[in-house]
Amino acid sequence: MLRYPKLLALTAGALSATGFAPLELWPVTLLCFALLIELLRSAPNARGAFSRMWLFALSHFTVGLNWIAHAFTYQDSMPHWFGYGAVVALSLYLAVFPAVGAAVVSLATNKYPFASSAVEKRSSERANTRISTSLDTNGISFVFLSAAAWIATEYLRATMFTGFAWNPLAAIWVPIEPVAREAAWIGTYGLSGLTILAAGGLSLLLRRQWTAAALVAPIALLALIPVPHSPATGPHIRVVQPNVSQDEKQDVAAQAAHIRQLVRMSGPPSDTAPRILLWPEAAIDNGYLLEEEPGLRRFLMKAVGRADMLLTGGIALEYDKAGRAIGGRNSVFALGPDTQIHARYDKAHLVPYGEYLPMRTILTPLGLSRLVPGDLDFWPGPGPKTFDIPGIGPVGFQICYEIIFSGHVVDPAHRPLFVFNPSNDAWFGSWGPPQHLAQARLRAAEEGMTIVRATPTGISALIAPDGRLLGSIGPHKAAVMDARLPAPLPPTLFARFGNLLPALLALALAAFGVVFRLRRR
Repeated sequence: MLRYPKLLALTAGALSATGFAPLELWPVTLLCFALLIELLRSAPNARGAFSRMWLFALSHFTVGLNWIAHAFTYQDSMPHWFGYGAVVALSLYLAVFPAVGAAVVSLATNKYPFASSAVEKRSSERANTRISTSLDTNGISFVFLSAAAWIATEYLRATMFTGFAWNPLAAIWVPIEPVAREAAWIGTYGLSGLTILAAGGLSLLLRRQWTAAALVAPIALLALIPVPHSPATGPHIRVVQPNVSQDEKQDVAAQAAHIRQLVRMSGPPSDTAPRILLWPEAAIDNGYLLEEEPGLRRFLMKAVGRADMLLTGGIALEYDKAGRAIGGRNSVFALGPDTQIHARYDKAHLVPYGEYLPMRTILTPLGLSRLVPGDLDFWPGPGPKTFDIPGIGPVGFQICYEIIFSGHVVDPAHRPLFVFNPSNDAWFGSWGPPQHLAQARLRAAEEGMTIVRATPTGISALIAPDGRLLGSIGPHKAAVMDARLPAPLPPTLFARFGNLLPALLALALAAFGVVFRLRRR
């Protein structure tokens, strides 16, 4: 028997988070999940499986999401130590999803998940030292059902109560590009399920179940499917990263200087080689409103040639009939050399407690309104939409946090040439930005779509339609990136069917688990 299972679960969960960026120790994650499978199979009942998985997931999320605490160092209206409590509180909630899945699997595989025969059961109860080399159909059934449960609970975590999809398990494969590209066939949640399958195969391999080790094969075989590279035949772009920290950004008096810096870094306008200038999220902020200040738009035209287009983050306000501001929009504006705004995209998936306060009438008296800067909430936009922009063509937008939601980044009825993902990761320390980039790369691979990220402090990046990183500007650098956009690939299988694919995969895995269970009986 594994001694001190709860302590083992807590320790393994913390170590498993090292597989995500920036550490990218994915073999450690795989080994930790293999140990988790062992811990869950040895649980005496569903309650034990729930508690072990909950402890594993609690430390897994707490370590992986440590960057959230860093954001509170910029929030002077709340104590900075509150950030660490917020990370743990969020992890306590997120851990419930996989824990419920583990309990369901335990119920489905009865009280003695180790027993592949009556003889082995009695032997394990007496000494627990024998290892069966025959086919462990109970173990295989458990692994298949665990993989199906992980897909289901990871999807629910990403969708329920506005969802928090950060760090899906599939993100550990981003450094291994052939594996990450499997998201084009089965989606991110499907790839997470295959990761559990591989970890389960590893756990059976360690038990000398050589035949069962074939469970690792699907993730290896899918990686062999070739993906064509897309030629860089699209428009020229210049991504501007001004390296304006969050402290500087919150200085209202310095906003004019920041705008001048963006204009200067954009370079002299060219009338012969048209470009797309890409500025970060909320690059125009702190009281400057593009829609209401034509003088500001004329100043910005110093960076825009006659054939250029500027895509920049900014803020729009909503007013009541009396002319009072009652809400805001986190937006991206497409600004042409004629000083006209040719498109405005409003962020649809807002960050609760960051961009708006849920249940404001209840939480404000408790003092929690201090979590949200300002007196107004942001209002959500309608969702993914493609805009036809003069001189560019169809462009999609996803602002910051929106890019993490698999299956919700592209309008399938009107595929764009590329998706622009302006972001502000200056809040999130050294762990948040590379994790954000990794998830954007998964979206590119899923959709077969070029994605361009522009951030104030890094990591700005150009991502190919197969998820490869074509160029980037590292953290805390003031720099520009000039490139030519690759054309999008034809719609991938995931682009056509979305999260129906991981749902079907989960059903297939569950069916295999039931078949092996019935075969044992």
